[in-house]
Amino acid sequence: MAWLLLLFVALPLVELALLLQIGKVVGALPTVALVVFTGALGAFLARRQGLGVLRQIREQTAEGRVPASPIVDGVLILIAAAVLVTPGVITDLFGFFCLVPAGRRLVKRLVAERFRRAMQSGRVIVVTPSEDPVGHGRGERNVTPGGPVRPPDQR
Repeated sequence: MAWLLLLFVALPLVELALLLQIGKVVGALPTVALVVFTGALGAFLARRQGLGVLRQIREQTAEGRVPASPIVDGVLILIAAAVLVTPGVITDLFGFFCLVPAGRRLVKRLVAERFRRAMQSGRVIVVTPSEDPVGHGRGERNVTPGGPVRPPDQR
């Protein structure tokens, strides 16, 4: 919960302070232009990267594979676009980092490791759908992201 406080209260205050300092150094108009430019550039890059990810999702789905990695890429691109259109230096850096494929790979690796540790500690439990529509079934626990999509009777 403390990280939410930092995210929604402290980060905007730090962003505002940074923008004010930039404004003192370069002036108000160049600072506003910088904010508008990074927002426009971020929107352009997010659209371009997003279209590439949609293509990957279509290709992997057509091949019968679960497009897990491209879906996560799409979520990261969406987050990047959202933070890039909001004014701020720190959020812009994070947004541009998430738009670069190498940056997304690093974020995915860090999130996957954190998720794995949470599962091992019992803080997160993954429940998959069962074969019974009511939910009384065995469910699959060894589903490989990016692996083949098979009907329940072939698992």
